[in-house]
Amino acid sequence: MPLTASAPLETAPAILEIGLLLLLAVAAGWVARRFGLPAVIGYLVVGLIVSPFTPGYVVDRRQLQVLADVGVVLLLFEVGIEIDPVRLIRNRSAVLWTAPVQVLVTTLIVGAATFALGVGWRGAVLIGLSVALSSSVVVINITRSRRRTTNRATEEALLSWSVLQDMTGVAIALLMVAFFGLGSRPPLEAALGIVGYLVMIVAAAWVLPRVLRLLRGEHDLFLMLSVGSGLALAGLGARFFDVPLALAAFVSGLAIGESPAAEEARQRILPFRDLFAVLFFVLLGSLIDPAALPRALPWIGFLLAAVVVAKALPAAGLSRLARLRDVRHWQLGVGLGQVGEFSFVLAGILVGRALIPPELFTAVLATVVITIAASAVLVRVGKRRSPERSAAT
Repeated sequence: MPLTASAPLETAPAILEIGLLLLLAVAAGWVARRFGLPAVIGYLVVGLIVSPFTPGYVVDRRQLQVLADVGVVLLLFEVGIEIDPVRLIRNRSAVLWTAPVQVLVTTLIVGAATFALGVGWRGAVLIGLSVALSSSVVVINITRSRRRTTNRATEEALLSWSVLQDMTGVAIALLMVAFFGLGSRPPLEAALGIVGYLVMIVAAAWVLPRVLRLLRGEHDLFLMLSVGSGLALAGLGARFFDVPLALAAFVSGLAIGESPAAEEARQRILPFRDLFAVLFFVLLGSLIDPAALPRALPWIGFLLAAVVVAKALPAAGLSRLARLRDVRHWQLGVGLGQVGEFSFVLAGILVGRALIPPELFTAVLATVVITIAASAVLVRVGKRRSPERSAAT
């Protein structure tokens, strides 16, 4: 549309709506933290308030969807940047095998139970994978909260475990897309598309760090290249290679994760990621239909039990089995005992392809809210950190 004098009048409602949503998110996040809950819960409540399923004002879902997609792309792109496989391998931490084993065990147990409850095997496997993965946002908040009681070893294990969960989960999801018909293309064509995308990512991993290094002194250009490359690589993966947008964003982050400029790129992206991620959680909250919750109650009970029995307990048990040094095993299990943004993305793929019933999708959304709140609160139960250790972290 050409820029005219009337354009500001046409876009003013959209600008006003975004501003009001962010102000509501600020207020709700502040209230949530006063009650000892993560701010994410406040954002989800804002989404519920402005959803079409509750009385009062209804937000423009299409506009919010675009901004939320940007948020989840930047969120998972930044998580990909944060991963340093070389460092993890060099440290030879037992998390290298315990986290992938936990993901596989949880996926198999929950997938088998979901299949037994009547869901097709493809939907069952990805529901199992959804339960197996934790929320990177919540794990980071747990390790940085002023109320935390975790020690440094537990915090490092939580972060590493969450990162390896994401790596394992993305690998499984890509295999499902490539070979088991979760994409819009035939399996062979989908597999070739993923191979082509990975070739592009390898090329980007060679080019991007070198260009970023040249622009380190040009702060504005460095920032634009960091954000632009994440969005462009994810968009290319989804548009031309049939890789789901969120998975493409995560893999794209790995493209510059090994470069010396990676940490600086991550720091520059963080403010944008946090801003758009708020809108992502608002969107998630706006999808919850309170009227559908009674029908979803059996599935909610199943998913909550699955998080505890098939995820939190195995994580704590594997941590103890591996004898992770100075790690509080029960806190590790509780800290990982939630489902989050990646799980929502996978469930969205499933419901979009009619591989799971709508009430199961509603149950996943409800489980995200309940487990985030429970995990963030229960992980603080324990011995207080000494003032010296708190100051050190």
